[in-house]
Amino acid sequence: MICARQVFRCFKTLERWGNIITGKAGPYFVGLAVILLSMGIVCFFDVITPTLSYPIFSIPICVLIALNLVMHYYYVITVPPGFVNDPPREEGRSILWATKLSKKGKLRSMTGGVRWTSRGVKITPALSTKCLKCKITRPERAHHCRICNKCVLKYDHHCPVSWINQCVGLHNERHFVMFMAYLVLSSFCFCATGYERFFRSLGVNYQWEHNVPEVMFAMIFILSAVIWFAVGIMLSYHLYGVSRGETSVEAQDHEEYRKKAKERNENFVNSYDLGRKKNFAFFFNVGETGYPITTLFIPFRINPYTDGYSWARQEGYDRHQGLRQGEELTDDDEEDI
Repeated sequence: MICARQVFRCFKTLERWGNIITGKAGPYFVGLAVILLSMGIVCFFDVITPTLSYPIFSIPICVLIALNLVMHYYYVITVPPGFVNDPPREEGRSILWATKLSKKGKLRSMTGGVRWTSRGVKITPALSTKCLKCKITRPERAHHCRICNKCVLKYDHHCPVSWINQCVGLHNERHFVMFMAYLVLSSFCFCATGYERFFRSLGVNYQWEHNVPEVMFAMIFILSAVIWFAVGIMLSYHLYGVSRGETSVEAQDHEEYRKKAKERNENFVNSYDLGRKKNFAFFFNVGETGYPITTLFIPFRINPYTDGYSWARQEGYDRHQGLRQGEELTDDDEEDI
């Protein structure tokens, strides 16, 4: 796997240049993304859908993929990432929200993240630090965003260059990953099922017989191929981080901690890493203590398993092993990356 520090350096560079380029034009880039997504969906259902085999099965699946793509993008640009000192968020009551039921059938509310302890996992209150920039007390895993000028709970990165126009943090990171997953899936399906129509759109011995203009379809096809490759790489990196129980910021921090621990002949242990299966279950908040696994396929809103002030850790750990007090990297350290 590519060095996490180098990947994070790339993210920081893109973030800075993206902020310089977009600036106040962020909402317009969101509008452009909405237009391109809409064009892609129209092209698919007008040109490709009539050619699919077994339409009684394939068309509903395509509709579900498109619905997930649109809704998760809507969530990731409208749901605030979770700023320190924001009021607690409870589950909504609209049809967009999934319902999580306890064994007795009653709605289980989030109570500060400290809800249960099971074999191999312990929920512990987060340690607190003081932000050197905005001077507020914040829980661990929160970082200061230099663009928003606020501390974000479980900060991953600020995303101005991928048409999201805000931070990715505790409350929208799941939707961000789900959006990328469905974007990659839909782009792949578009290319895999539409390449013949692509050649027709170029006028290679074929007559165009669709409502969508040939130029529009050819442009969306090429864009889909680029997105499938580029976003696929980004998605792979984020899923790799989820499997290790760390964000993009933490991935590069943990590399430094491992080096320091190794110099002392110690081993660094990320206390958030519960094992691949549990890491994914906690991140997507599905399974025994969360929502039904069907929420991975039906685009409902859900809350994370914690409010950002308590975290699941390996049993027996209250903090990372091999990291001594005072060695934690700060936001100022990250500016040098």
